[in-house]
Amino acid sequence: MKALEEHSISCPYCGESIEIIVSADEVSSEYIEDCQVCCRPIVIAVELNSKGGVTVFVRTENDTY
Repeated sequence: MKALEEHSISCPYCGESIEIIVSADEVSSEYIEDCQVCCRPIVIAVELNSKGGVTVFVRTENDTY
């Protein structure tokens, strides 16, 4: 298992900044986590960036990707 990383994201619904924990094992995956503030479902995509780190993208369930 690879190290866990804390990332700060903004909820695509309410705009609040929240902290999430992701693992490098989740690279190239997409999952749903509820916002800790407004409780709406955030689609979270985890990708490997050019520097070998993890980049996190967020969107609503209704946004196309």
